[in-house]
Amino acid sequence: MKFSKLIPFRAPTRFLQLVPASISFAVLLVVFLSLEGNVLAQNIQPRPVARLMSDPVNDVRYSRPRRVALAENRSAPTASAAEVSFESPTEIERRAFDQTNVMRVKNGLAPVVWDPQLCRMARAHSERMASLGFFDHATPEGSKLKDRAHENGILHFRVIAENIAYNKGHDDPGGFAVERWMISAGHRANILYVGFQASAIGSYVSADGSHYLTQVFIAR
Repeated sequence: MKFSKLIPFRAPTRFLQLVPASISFAVLLVVFLSLEGNVLAQNIQPRPVARLMSDPVNDVRYSRPRRVALAENRSAPTASAAEVSFESPTEIERRAFDQTNVMRVKNGLAPVVWDPQLCRMARAHSERMASLGFFDHATPEGSKLKDRAHENGILHFRVIAENIAYNKGHDDPGGFAVERWMISAGHRANILYVGFQASAIGSYVSADGSHYLTQVFIAR
């Protein structure tokens, strides 16, 4: 017997008479469960997920996480992260911080305030990237953003986010980093997230002139 169309949910009586009762029941049960599953799936609303960190996507040269040749970073650093006050940003950090707030205000958002705790965490990560020759949100030991926050005494927060940048040979490394972040969807989302109230930049300059920047945002 050939059918020119699919059998509807309410199978004709004649069709049910041709099929054993046990098979008919099984067919109807499968159809019912399938329909019920579709209804339940439509009623489930996805939970909003906050972006904790951005994976750079646009510029391979300055954004994409990558390994940095160790030979580039073995020379003595210009300054240790512990030698500068966390309360006051360096010139590079101030430039990146100010440009970040310019972007936020330009997009109708409140500016973020400088957070010394975040600065200490950010500078430490930039220094580690430079001295250990990696460029990523996770350290070679496997410490990720939230792990590093806890290690720096930042225990309570609703959302925390991080951008990183590496560049060399630019007159304005802080401003350049923000410029590149703003054309990357993930970084831009962090900079323009409405819920953030505080932020800080941690920069580190190697003796060869390479600039490493870590930007951390937080909503407590």
